[in-house]
Amino acid sequence: MGVDLVEIVAKAQPPVCRLIEYQKFLYEKKKKDKEQKAKTVKQVLKEIRFGPNTDEHDFNFKLNHAKKFLEEGAKIKAYVHFKGRSIAYKEKGEVILLRFASELEEFGKVEMLPKLEGNRMFLYMAPLSMKKKKKKTTSAPTVKEKKEKREKEKETEAKSEVENEESTDK
Repeated sequence: MGVDLVEIVAKAQPPVCRLIEYQKFLYEKKKKDKEQKAKTVKQVLKEIRFGPNTDEHDFNFKLNHAKKFLEEGAKIKAYVHFKGRSIAYKEKGEVILLRFASELEEFGKVEMLPKLEGNRMFLYMAPLSMKKKKKKTTSAPTVKEKKEKREKEKETEAKSEVENEESTDK
């Protein structure tokens, strides 16, 4: 018959085995693994670069991009790049990143506060969970809500017809 004894769970006490065709078992296992891989969400990391002397308009422009990235579900790596002697203005870089984080508080949460590594100061932000976002958005009306709306409309039409008949009788 081509049936094999296949060990399903080796760590269980006692081990779990099944009598099935080995090729069929491998096919099903491969199929399950593929489904699990397809269900996983790949995390995207977007980088936003500032300078220590970033102007207001440039800051706002990059802030809008960051909002869009967080709404799409991507993580953000914002950093201030110091060139040459500008490393002396570490405080400016930290102020820029902290302001950036405070402006994006409602869209994402800070994973790592500003940290200087070499000639760059980093800040990592992650989007708020999708569940919280879904609660904020309005959903399409359900079938039950549509039926209730139709019934209310029919009642108002019936009332208006009755009123019209009464006004014509007078």
